[in-house]
Amino acid sequence: MSAALNTQRRAKACRSIRCPADAPRFLLCSQTGTAISTVYHQFIAFKCLFPRSHELPSRPFISSSSPVPTSITFSTILSLNCNQSSASSTMAPSVPAPPVMEEFYSGIPSNLLDRAHAAKERLMSQKTAPDTVVRDEELPVLPPYTTRDKFNSAMAALSRILGASNVEINDKPLKDGWYIEHPNTHDAYHLLPATDSVSSAACYPGSTEEVSAVVKWANQYEIPIFPISIGRNLGYGGAAPRVRGSVVVDLGRRMNKVLKLDGENYSCLVEPGVTYYKLYDEVKKSGLPMWIDPPDLGGGSVIGNTVDRGVGYTLYGDHFANHCGMEVVLPTGEVIRTGMGGLPGPDNTDSPTWQSFQYGFGPYYDGIFTQSNFGIVTKLGMWLMPETEHQTFMVTFPRDDDFGDIVEVIRPLMVKKILGNVPQLRNVIQELAVTGKPRSAFWKGTGRMPREVIREHASKMPCGDCAWVFYGTVYGTKEQIADTLKICKVEFGKIQGAKFIFPEDVPPDHYLHSRVSVCSGVPEIRELDWLNWKPNAGHLFFAPISPTKKEDARTIYEIVLKIHQKYGFDMFPTYCINTREMHYIANLVYDRNDEDEKQRAMACMREMIDECAKVGYGEYRTHILLADQVAQTYSWNNQALMKFHEVLKDTLDPKGILAPGRSGIWPAKYRNQGWELLADDDRQTSSPADVKKITEKLSDSKL
Repeated sequence: MSAALNTQRRAKACRSIRCPADAPRFLLCSQTGTAISTVYHQFIAFKCLFPRSHELPSRPFISSSSPVPTSITFSTILSLNCNQSSASSTMAPSVPAPPVMEEFYSGIPSNLLDRAHAAKERLMSQKTAPDTVVRDEELPVLPPYTTRDKFNSAMAALSRILGASNVEINDKPLKDGWYIEHPNTHDAYHLLPATDSVSSAACYPGSTEEVSAVVKWANQYEIPIFPISIGRNLGYGGAAPRVRGSVVVDLGRRMNKVLKLDGENYSCLVEPGVTYYKLYDEVKKSGLPMWIDPPDLGGGSVIGNTVDRGVGYTLYGDHFANHCGMEVVLPTGEVIRTGMGGLPGPDNTDSPTWQSFQYGFGPYYDGIFTQSNFGIVTKLGMWLMPETEHQTFMVTFPRDDDFGDIVEVIRPLMVKKILGNVPQLRNVIQELAVTGKPRSAFWKGTGRMPREVIREHASKMPCGDCAWVFYGTVYGTKEQIADTLKICKVEFGKIQGAKFIFPEDVPPDHYLHSRVSVCSGVPEIRELDWLNWKPNAGHLFFAPISPTKKEDARTIYEIVLKIHQKYGFDMFPTYCINTREMHYIANLVYDRNDEDEKQRAMACMREMIDECAKVGYGEYRTHILLADQVAQTYSWNNQALMKFHEVLKDTLDPKGILAPGRSGIWPAKYRNQGWELLADDDRQTSSPADVKKITEKLSDSKL
């Protein structure tokens, strides 16, 4: 997007717009086409203008019927930079703004453009790695067991199927980009050399029929394909294929429509390229009183996150549990619909119950298309949450040892549905990281940041000198919210020194305001700020599951702490809490331009996986290069589960073309040929050492 167009957009956004006193909760800004949460953002603007005003409400409930102040203009709000991070700086002209959603299917919404640009500028200001990686091998990299002549013939055939403009050969230097402008050519946060986990090409189908045609093409030429929706799950490998040289099937570029919004059923039907930003925008344009359920960042695919069993933070936070019906292309090219979608409607239309009832008749198969390589989901139904009043809050706890008692308080609140959303419990170091300031702004030493340094800086922040921070949200009528908060205060008050903090108690740039948005169905960009912790930051997620019990949670915590200490990494633990379990998310941030640090990050991950598995705790998802190791930890009854996966794989995908190796599931063609990467494997390539020899031997045998 040109600088002139950026200027025009900002000029439009800054025009004064007065809000009528009876304005609804969401007001469509005609100048930008952006849905604004008027009540909440007007309140934040008031806090910026009058931080000591005694006329402000002490506990503002965000409601669909709350009156809106009439004297605040959007130009005032934007001029105050109320939503900028405390670490934001003047935009460097050399860092172009990211693309906006109105012009690029996976771009940033216009109302978040300035914040995204600031986040990008902060990340780039610490960048010391080269912009591109020049490759010195013959390009493109070939898929395994394929000759160059065969590959060239296959690409020509694929171009005839999709059109030449929808097939791209990966033969250029590699560019890591950043969150909004991420690559679909390789792993942007590469743990191995950047040239390892690369594709040979990418293709862009525009319909389920074209996806089916691509799958049939892959079977004909026996070329592995790796489907992605958007490819932004960067902490787990992003768009990189597990098998080097695979053809990436990028579904998002041309399949990005919200096909249906049902305001009576509170549901939608989407294609793979629909991001949380886009779904939110479409819901707001419709005027329907519905919420989406976004994860921490809104740029990911709704389908991609759901089939990877990701989470959000409203009452509908378990995304897979709130999906309803799939359209799936199987590895041989056949197309099926699950649940009630298997029943046609009148005149061969969609069944009117497809997004109403999950199970249909007979066996229920949807689960086998999550975290697997058994099919490509091209349409997905999702349930949406009715708009409601809500109150987000944080609770701080002063001592490191409070951790176990906090978990014990949380469990009955979750089981009894007193806390109905997916709350988070975070270590206080993350209060420092989400400011967007680099680690060096707090401490210039080497090794892990000392606890006393964290305490010193936390004491100057709204959270104060604390050890743990709980972020929660309650929903319902004002009366229900007030009653629920009373219960929460009593229960958390059992921990000495626990302190409740509400949005109006903190500055407008505090992270709590981002949680207000996410927990009320408004997708955000703020979560990117902790990536500025290190130069050239990449990150990995270690994600084991723990029961919501003191002993289990502490066992995992101590294992992770010990191993982080061993490898010299700061520890960023977050617990995403469901009814009876907690997703422990350890965010490991490393400098991807530092080979030693990358190797230590991989070693740290491998040791955490093994040590937690020894005491019965396993990851629920992981990086593509660690999937074999994680899959092997699910070893009950002599690897019975993996044997079942392999039976399904070989039955559904006899030629082994669909995402071989995803979740550690290998087709017969690849199995036991050296592709598996296990705990004791420290090689610097994801492919077998003799894959070239195997390919040459295979080629000779076919001559």
